[in-house]
Amino acid sequence: QVQLVESGGGLVQAGGSLRLSCAASGRSFSRYGMGWFRQAPGKEREFVTYIAWSGGGIYYADSVKGRFTISRDNAKNTLYLQMNSLKPEDTAVYYCAADPSSSRRFDYWGQGTQVTVSS
Repeated sequence: QVQLVESGGGLVQAGGSLRLSCAASGRSFSRYGMGWFRQAPGKEREFVTYIAWSGGGIYYADSVKGRFTISRDNAKNTLYLQMNSLKPEDTAVYYCAADPSSSRRFDYWGQGTQVTVSS
């Protein structure tokens, strides 16, 4: 079992930056693949980015490629999402999720943090 707590969301103007964090409990974080997802109002949750347990195996949705960067600090049990050049369409609740089997199947989810980008 792992618990995930996101932080770092907020209101930012278009073109600005935010850094999200996801703090994980438990001793297994370093063995889990991790992902970020987002859900905008009235839309389905969508994949944003993924990072393997080793810090490699990084994937991005086309919509964020070149603007967002995922990283992790296994010593601190923390996942990060650096978001630059933010656009109004990035407005959503952002969730981190844990993939214990490294199969891109996410068994644990955080409660989400709101990101709002104003135009």
